[in-house]
Amino acid sequence: MGDRRFRFAVMAWGARDGAAWAAQARRAEELGYSTLLTPDTSGSVMPAAALAAAAGATATLRLGTFVLSAATRPPNVIAWEAASMAFVTGDRFELGIGAGRPGGERDAELFGVPHGSPAERLARVEQVIDAVAHPPEGLYTGTGVPPRVLVAGSRPRMLRLAARRADTVAFGVPPLTDDAGLRGLVGIVREAAGERFDDLELCTQVHVVGDDVPEGMARQMGVDAAELASAKAIAMLSGTPREMADTLARRRDELGVSYVSVSSAFMEEFAPVVEALTGR
Repeated sequence: MGDRRFRFAVMAWGARDGAAWAAQARRAEELGYSTLLTPDTSGSVMPAAALAAAAGATATLRLGTFVLSAATRPPNVIAWEAASMAFVTGDRFELGIGAGRPGGERDAELFGVPHGSPAERLARVEQVIDAVAHPPEGLYTGTGVPPRVLVAGSRPRMLRLAARRADTVAFGVPPLTDDAGLRGLVGIVREAAGERFDDLELCTQVHVVGDDVPEGMARQMGVDAAELASAKAIAMLSGTPREMADTLARRRDELGVSYVSVSSAFMEEFAPVVEALTGR
């Protein structure tokens, strides 16, 4: 397995106003996080606007979509957005792309675009990767340096595509997935990636830090703290910072997962783990 050094991201989806959003980005940078990530939903700020504002408020923090929906934009439009974001962020932008979240058909209906079948959405993700890597003639190319591409998936077909084409593979797993479940998905990626597996970055998400789940988050995930703890879910980390760091180090050594995102609700609580592991 290749050299997989840790890096950490904050998953943020909003603030009371633009000033608070910029302050949140600056705080993530101060705490040592590598990346600020934001989702792509009709109920949240447009990712390009949010990330451009965060870029203007920071100096080194990387900015990424987690993840842009290939179901609601033509591939060349996404490539145009990605090149533009690379330009305004000084090549700090990372393009996270996926086939659409559960319930994404509502966004497609709102925007007046066809949602497409699973196979069509899968094909569109690959078309986006092609357009970003090789922009069609006449399309703005920004700095000329294609952004890093993260592909998120939970099903074998998407994971195989990510294994073949992405720089980072993010596992979008159900909340109660444990290490054994993750191991099976990593196996799919390993087999599909072949020789390039050692060059892939693998990413998981920590939704809960500690022993309590905020009420709104519990509703969104459909599980409570007791269920997460009982399942030994990878979405939850508890214990001392040293114990949490040891858990992530073991998971990195056994499965290769070195890129971890955490909900902004736990950005401060998770910071000692970031300090302990970044660059290791």
